[in-house]
Amino acid sequence: MSASEAGVLLDRERAAFEALYPQARIRVTVTRSRDAVRALFGAECELAVLSRDLTPEERGAAVRGGLELEGYLFAKDAVAVIVHPSNPVENLALDDLRRIYEGKIGDWGELGGPTLDIEPVFPDPQSDMADFFAQRVMDGKPARARALVAGSDSAVAGTVATRPAAIGFVSLSRSERGVKVLRISSLQGLPYWKPDLEAVYRDEYPLTRPLTFYIRADGPRLSHGLVTYVTSREGQQIVHESGLVPTSVPVRFVRRSPMRGAH
Repeated sequence: MSASEAGVLLDRERAAFEALYPQARIRVTVTRSRDAVRALFGAECELAVLSRDLTPEERGAAVRGGLELEGYLFAKDAVAVIVHPSNPVENLALDDLRRIYEGKIGDWGELGGPTLDIEPVFPDPQSDMADFFAQRVMDGKPARARALVAGSDSAVAGTVATRPAAIGFVSLSRSERGVKVLRISSLQGLPYWKPDLEAVYRDEYPLTRPLTFYIRADGPRLSHGLVTYVTSREGQQIVHESGLVPTSVPVRFVRRSPMRGAH
């Protein structure tokens, strides 16, 4: 298992599944995606949940090892970019965000905000959230800006909520706690999207990330049964109630439009 929010979700799914099938016993362990893949490849677990796709290196290792894997997308999460509620900036392109964490943009005035030194906040560098940010925003390069390090999503949100110059990023489910969520564009001049459920569902929001089951094709029937349950209507209702976005059942939304324009 990977991210902690996925662990909470899968614990609920496990409890519901075991209530339906009292003879079933499933243990959920939370770890980083890379460790979950290693455990799956080494037959130390029957099912891995990743908050990213398999890397080319991991796919190559599976092929070389003759390991036939099946993947099942069952939920989507998003990385929300947050600032202090007093910050007037509304929109950022991914390039702006990368340059902030590279240390190349250091003042909010460069982005249409007040003349104030930007204070980047970074999660635990060993976390899946940090890995996702490095891959999707930083092009695999390290963040070089001087940053405050917070150990969890809650700590990142708490830090940003108390520092007017701060910026951070958290899971979608942690993004409404005393902070302001920015609209994000994949490129300057393209629409800016907030991480609302529809934008995440349709992959319009640039920092959408998948939650995917990976299982050996010849794995135990119990593991396949859990996948079947989680992707069913009942299992997807638990996904929705957990603040994540269902992917395997039809979802209806109220129509909305992206924000266009500059910062």
